[in-house]
Amino acid sequence: MSWPGRLTGDRRTFLRTVGMGAAAWACAPGALLRDDRRPPNVVVILTDDQGYADLGCYGATGWKTPNIDRMASEGVRFTDFHVSEAVCSASRASLLTGCYAQRIGIRGALMPASTVGLSGAEETIASMLKKERYATGIFGKWHLGHHREFLPLQHGFDEFFGLPYSNDMWPVDFDGHPIMDGTKSAYPPLRLYEGDEPGTEVRTLADQDSLTSAYTRRAVRFIEKNRSRPFFLYLPHSMPHVPLGVSSRFRGASAQGRYGDVIMELDWSVGEILGTLKKLGIDDHTMVVFVSDNGPWLNFGDHAGSAGPLREGKGTMWEGGARVPCIIRWPGHCAEGSTAGNLATTMDLLPSIAAACGARLPSRTIDGVNILSMLSGDPGAAPREDLYYYYDGELQAVRSGPWKLHFPHTYRSYAGVPAGKNGHPGEYSSGRTGLELYDLNADPGERHDVASAYPAIVDRLQRLGDAARGDLGDRLSGAKGKGTREPGRVGADRARSVRSLAVGAGIRLELPPSALYAGAGPETLIDGARGSLDHGDGAWLGFEGSDLNAEIDLGAPRAVR
Repeated sequence: MSWPGRLTGDRRTFLRTVGMGAAAWACAPGALLRDDRRPPNVVVILTDDQGYADLGCYGATGWKTPNIDRMASEGVRFTDFHVSEAVCSASRASLLTGCYAQRIGIRGALMPASTVGLSGAEETIASMLKKERYATGIFGKWHLGHHREFLPLQHGFDEFFGLPYSNDMWPVDFDGHPIMDGTKSAYPPLRLYEGDEPGTEVRTLADQDSLTSAYTRRAVRFIEKNRSRPFFLYLPHSMPHVPLGVSSRFRGASAQGRYGDVIMELDWSVGEILGTLKKLGIDDHTMVVFVSDNGPWLNFGDHAGSAGPLREGKGTMWEGGARVPCIIRWPGHCAEGSTAGNLATTMDLLPSIAAACGARLPSRTIDGVNILSMLSGDPGAAPREDLYYYYDGELQAVRSGPWKLHFPHTYRSYAGVPAGKNGHPGEYSSGRTGLELYDLNADPGERHDVASAYPAIVDRLQRLGDAARGDLGDRLSGAKGKGTREPGRVGADRARSVRSLAVGAGIRLELPPSALYAGAGPETLIDGARGSLDHGDGAWLGFEGSDLNAEIDLGAPRAVR
């Protein structure tokens, strides 16, 4: 097998070599220069809840990020890079599989009680590269299912050290004291996993201080161990997700406070990775990607980041939630210090890595596109044309070129309410948007609705939304997509139905269910289908602020036991 070789020379020579139209980069790997030694190493560094404006090269103030800024000066900085959904599990599912999370059934942030996870039928970057004899390792936060069948070793990784889900999913309050009542009081102890086995417990806020350095040490050890073979390293940090943890070495290092300290330690971690690659002489043969999983969790105030000029943050599909910083460094294959200003997403990493490494794409439908052409520095490189903005099953917006059309929906908002302080959250407010059109080139902050001025564009994007609903569904409209796949489920081999006297009977509800959890209507209660703990599976019937009163007519007196 042959792989893309290294390109040398200045930017002008580089562009002339690959062709200003970027055709060579957009093609299969065979169109590139060849180097039969071995395929490139790949490192993906993912941070948690880091805002678009939280790096020096994206305008951050109050702290310094020299190592990440150096990545940008030696690579490509993306300014219109998006996650598929602005929340933990859904975002990570898309990064690793190249699919909309909506397609593969992963919604929101999976909780300690969740009984779903990433299906074993889905192929990840790790399983794809493992077929090409790569060593594969993950050191950090997984969050795609904590049951054994969903853990990283079952998804192509040789090694796993880290947390199964977010670092705030533990029975400890924001002040560090145990929670004695409420939902979180029932959470299990938070443990670091070694492979499939839970190990050391993270008991206190002080224990969180060592997470970044622990992940980094293991990542460095993995690189050193696999220096002589191709490897894929996935380093999904727990930080800067709250509760913020930072080692004593960086506590007080920034002018901003604890959040800035955490970002500076993450920058140190990037420096350790880059330094190890250079020390081992494999720096020039390694693609390194730095990206965040979604925008900042703004209601944590001084313990949260910044989306800069963008609207809202994590948990919304306004640009402040979905647009994130991304830098790709691959010596000899990037126009150094360039900026890529066209649309790209985390879903595009899998097909791009496949092209770079000469790997075969998954056999199942994916949604990512190869964006290697954007590394050339050519401002016209725009392999991705469209984007669907899903959140928790709702198609909230669609994008084509610079145009973004929001469909009417209610969203969580951070506007008009006081933010939290010192690690404690503030309040949320609620927003409602109508059918609104934004030109993101002129208005990245989504402040000026121009729908009335461009009816033809609104009509075109509404048709794009119809196509999305036909493929992936939409909880807002009730559309059922034809292209969705089931997530993994604990007990999926059990019978899907149970015997019941109520099957086929009549039913009357005193009050209607919530539109958010409408199932298949009142008959959901008597259809004989086995229930699940996954409230996002489309089969839940939910009621808000009221008791459930139902009458079931069996048609004749029956003995019920």
